[in-house]
Amino acid sequence: MSTRAGIDAALDEALEEAAAGLDGAAADLALLFVTHHHRGGLQRAAPRLAGRLGAATTLGCAASGVIGAGREVEDRLAVSLTLASLPNVALRAFHVDEPDLPSPDVGPAAWRDLLGVPEAPRPAFLLLADPSSFDPRGLLEGLDFAYPGAVVVGGLASGRRSDPLLLGRTLEATGAVGVALQGDVRVEAVVAQGCRALGLPMTVTKVDHNVILELDGRPPLELLSEVYAALEPEDQELVQRALHLGIASTGLGGPDAAPDYLIRNVIGADPERGALAVGSIVRAGQTVRFHVRDAATARDDLRERLARQRQGAPQGALLFQCTGRGQQFFGRPDHDSGLARAALGRVPLGGFFCGGEIGPVGGVTHLHGYTSALALFSPGPT
Repeated sequence: MSTRAGIDAALDEALEEAAAGLDGAAADLALLFVTHHHRGGLQRAAPRLAGRLGAATTLGCAASGVIGAGREVEDRLAVSLTLASLPNVALRAFHVDEPDLPSPDVGPAAWRDLLGVPEAPRPAFLLLADPSSFDPRGLLEGLDFAYPGAVVVGGLASGRRSDPLLLGRTLEATGAVGVALQGDVRVEAVVAQGCRALGLPMTVTKVDHNVILELDGRPPLELLSEVYAALEPEDQELVQRALHLGIASTGLGGPDAAPDYLIRNVIGADPERGALAVGSIVRAGQTVRFHVRDAATARDDLRERLARQRQGAPQGALLFQCTGRGQQFFGRPDHDSGLARAALGRVPLGGFFCGGEIGPVGGVTHLHGYTSALALFSPGPT
């Protein structure tokens, strides 16, 4: 991490610190994240970084805040650089735009041809996307389709509308950039959505796209009113300002079918019909549950999920953290990165504050909000 004013000085400082952590090994992968104060700096940084790192695969973007060296810097000038030495790992970088995506009617080979990434060995993907020009959900569905079981983690740039994405020496004004990792590397995703369940699980019995008309055969607002009446005043306040709906990750099934929920915003209500609109397509037969979000719940959720991660002490980590999970939300700086370091040890940890986070829930890759998505790196096959 560097907070120096000029991009050249900041990049040099970050390079010196990151390279020292590699103990003389060559960098194979570089992730560069800059705050939007350096919006013109990526153009200068790209060739400078390539000249210093040689053949290393480089990805980057601008953001409202960056994460590095155990710190989070928000809304002020900063540069975060993460370097990785990845022996016996094949790296394949790519750039895609919306028109490039294969039709939903084609087979998985079209996706593999587009990205230049074979199916085996099973890859892991890091993705960065420009939210003003590219909806990544079609790409995420394609990756899940073409590469079953692959871990996909990343985020949407949160700089300014005209900020480009960095891929090698090239700046891409639109679309998404990414890298596939194949070989002697294991990537585990930890996705903390930061919500707490209220009431009991319910089954969707009548729905129109994203408008839920019946839950357990009754109007959703009627059921919500009953849940609301039984809550303490603090939780009633959360329902009024931070209500969400969790959709069971297994999709179809009974109330106890899924241990985890995909959290989606409640975006509207129709009092006449007693209906609720949510920010996702919902299907009849799915199990859902009301949720709320607050700082204490978000803290506990991330802490518990980090405690359950399977890789022990990883050798590196990337944190893709929502812009809504910073100091203003938690009341102190370095919250999520601090929890990660407390759970994982002093692992090298870089990342940025995202305008949307990418990571798996229930084995399916989703675009999230208000979430922290971590990618944990260890030696070993994916």
